[in-house]
Amino acid sequence: MNTWLIVLLIVLGVVIAGLIVLSIVGRKLQKKSDAAQQNIMAGAQYYSIMVIDKKRIKLSQAGFPQIIIDQTPKWLRNRKVPVVKAKIGPKIASLMCDDKVFDKVPVKKEVKALMNGIYIVDVKGLRSGLDTAPVKKGFFAKLRGKAQTVVDEEKKQRKSKETAEPKKGKKNK
Repeated sequence: MNTWLIVLLIVLGVVIAGLIVLSIVGRKLQKKSDAAQQNIMAGAQYYSIMVIDKKRIKLSQAGFPQIIIDQTPKWLRNRKVPVVKAKIGPKIASLMCDDKVFDKVPVKKEVKALMNGIYIVDVKGLRSGLDTAPVKKGFFAKLRGKAQTVVDEEKKQRKSKETAEPKKGKKNK
């Protein structure tokens, strides 16, 4: 019995130490991410662009200059990234897009994009608002919706039966 207790305490100590290390590393990575985001926003400017096409493709197939491909780490080169082909003035360029912004970018429309180099940080509609895509429901949300419609239909059927057949009450004497 004592050996189980000792093993349990050792495992608990290792788990607590792991959580402490993960929280420290997470805070450091968050600080780095915030600093990088501030640097991106500091040099960003608004440009009026005409979006031609958008898709997620590998960095090496996106048509970026070789210097950009050389600067990215090797483990990121085969990863799919959001790429937007757009017309900026008279030139057509391939631009990299932020994951959060990629879904908001409309195809074949003119938009005002906040850009830093070839990186799109934010998008606004130029002449009209952006069309937002409907939020996709998860698996369980769909099931809840189906169950709710079944329950609502049963309630309607009960009410229609009650109105069609009045209840028989006891006669008062």
